Amino acid sequence: MGSNQQIGKVAADHVRIVSRRMIKPPSDSEEAVNIHLTPWDLCLLTIDYVQKGILLPKPPAGGVGERLVDTLASSFARALGKFYPFAGRLVVEHHDGGTVAVLLRCTGEGAEFIHAVAPGVAVADIIGSIHIPSVRRSPSSPTARVFIGMSMNHSVGDGTAFWEFFNTWSEINRGGVDLHEVRTPAPVHQRFFIDTSPVPIRLPFSKLQDVVRRFERPTVQECFFTFSAASIQKLKARANSETATTGAISSLHALLAHVWRAVSRARRLPPGQETSHSLLIGCRGRVRGIPQGYLGNAAVFGKASSTVGEILDKGLGWTAWQLSRVVASFDEAAMADWLDRWTLEPNFVYAGNKLFGGAGAAVATRSSPPRFDVFGNDFGWEKPVAVRSGPGNKTDGKVTVFEGGERGGTMSLEVCIAPDALQRLVSTRSSWTL
Repeated sequence: MGSNQQIGKVAADHVRIVSRRMIKPPSDSEEAVNIHLTPWDLCLLTIDYVQKGILLPKPPAGGVGERLVDTLASSFARALGKFYPFAGRLVVEHHDGGTVAVLLRCTGEGAEFIHAVAPGVAVADIIGSIHIPSVRRSPSSPTARVFIGMSMNHSVGDGTAFWEFFNTWSEINRGGVDLHEVRTPAPVHQRFFIDTSPVPIRLPFSKLQDVVRRFERPTVQECFFTFSAASIQKLKARANSETATTGAISSLHALLAHVWRAVSRARRLPPGQETSHSLLIGCRGRVRGIPQGYLGNAAVFGKASSTVGEILDKGLGWTAWQLSRVVASFDEAAMADWLDRWTLEPNFVYAGNKLFGGAGAAVATRSSPPRFDVFGNDFGWEKPVAVRSGPGNKTDGKVTVFEGGERGGTMSLEVCIAPDALQRLVSTRSSWTL
């Protein structure tokens, strides 16, 4: 495990940047394309970038060094041709009445591609200590394994868009395929607005800096737990046996309920204290007008609340059912009402929000649901051996869910909580990780 302060120190001490270049997507047109941002996009202007990466095996002889970097840069450019907004720039436009609008201007300016080496970082530093070098798109030196990471402004896209780009990039690099042959669904660049929404949305600020706040974040430590398919099935069976409706609890909700209860114990919270578990509900395919290939942010927060005593005393099944009810109660009309109200009274997500995992939230799960094809990112020399996330948005109570490296129903959890609580959680892992 490693703290968020340790991550930055290790990166600064051990990472050496070899080169930087701006990669531009191939384009036959220099005409600017403006993409107006939705409330889902705009409310995330105030949080950290999406930061994820994969650790790959050492490439075969002859495919390392600058040759590898150039190959990755070439396939990266071709992937940007399909996901051209990722090569754009956020632009602030000033309007009458002391208002501003933020839009994504796509002129093909490019995305930064950094080649770095970390000779002092071992594989164990990434897999064992949960440390991720804070560099982007960074193949390592010829004698080491390769870590490829990306960061993306969260207002540009969500985890689904992030990993679909990653899948496209790896497929192009792996097989040298043309863009029309890529299996990833074609991205839909047009953003979703309800009929009553103004476009663009004008924010009631004279300058964007008025909404950007920096919080003093408490120290958190992180650890990585992997649950086998068999252990998850046991949890699911147990949860369903404790509920009246057979089969109503999914594997994911059974696991998240299990973690919610374990973290509450590790925090030694009093029985009467309220605790909440926030999770993201995806809108692709669930909301009319938002297709599977939608490139922007398309998810809403749902929150289950209870007391610590209730989730511990009433059992796994009852706790998992609270999470299932949150997802089942998703209401498109309520979602549209929130979008409408946001344009009139904008409110932004901050790392200190309880919904986002601030003080008082025992667990807040979001990012990288196990449905993402993380371990399918074979760049041409075997599939990833690990996935990790960067230091951004790591708050007390955040749990990130990934598919397990063995796939087939395994899941891995990256847990971030206060150091003392994490120490207790790790010390009892034999009893709660099954």
